[in-house]
Amino acid sequence: MKHLIRLRDYSKDDIKEIFHIADEIQKGKYKDFLKGKTIIMFFPESSIRTRVTFEKGIYLLGGQSILFPPETLDKKEEIKDVIGYLNNWADGIIVRYKDIAMLENMTKYANMPIINAMTDINHPCEMLADMYSLSKMREDFTKDKYLFVGASGNIGLAWKEASECMGFSLEQCCPAGYEMSGVTIQYNLDEAIRGKDIICTDSLGKDKLKDFADYQVTYQRMECANENAILNPCPPFYRGEEVSEDVIDSKYFVGYDFKKYLLEIQQAVIIFNMILGN
Repeated sequence: MKHLIRLRDYSKDDIKEIFHIADEIQKGKYKDFLKGKTIIMFFPESSIRTRVTFEKGIYLLGGQSILFPPETLDKKEEIKDVIGYLNNWADGIIVRYKDIAMLENMTKYANMPIINAMTDINHPCEMLADMYSLSKMREDFTKDKYLFVGASGNIGLAWKEASECMGFSLEQCCPAGYEMSGVTIQYNLDEAIRGKDIICTDSLGKDKLKDFADYQVTYQRMECANENAILNPCPPFYRGEEVSEDVIDSKYFVGYDFKKYLLEIQQAVIIFNMILGN
């Protein structure tokens, strides 16, 4: 049994094994892996992609999911008591909750896997799915040069975790005041995008739109990146804000199929953490 709170909970070999399990799932293996098992999920109503793929993934593995809003975890009862009771009936817990400390606290008492479905500082399953998709598109995605265009936040920090785990080059481009620590920072997008292979973005809050007015990824700017470069905007993305309309309609946008493996990767994470992560 293993938890996934931060991507660095996995080794590079662990991630390769998760990719292998995802390949096996697509060949029809593990269909009854969760038969007779129950996975508890804490998700907000606004979650779409991550929740749909986790719920469907559990169903396809033969399991049952029980959903609660994340606010359930904020009640007066101590989390060690909540987990103490759930240990009797649940076989895994998947949590989308702002504060990662809550998830870390849950792992102290759980005798089942705790899986992070997103916090304010990271999004490990999203990164695993993106890297798996890239592995299907690129000869060696770890040799590509990555540029994250956006503010320090859970998606940018998740890409930083991924780069540290897998060893690929990552730079950030943003206005002053939005930098992540520990990565090379560029302040001019026209210069930063040159020589890059994978361009990643994150959506911007209303309070950041003015500051990022000169940082929109456009078709013209993508033309300056390396040959065969791709644009991977984290959904939900907004045309006319962090990305332009024309770039989303272009060859550079990896498209909706890029995220289809979120289903198999999240299934693979459950399988790995329950059985193979010892």
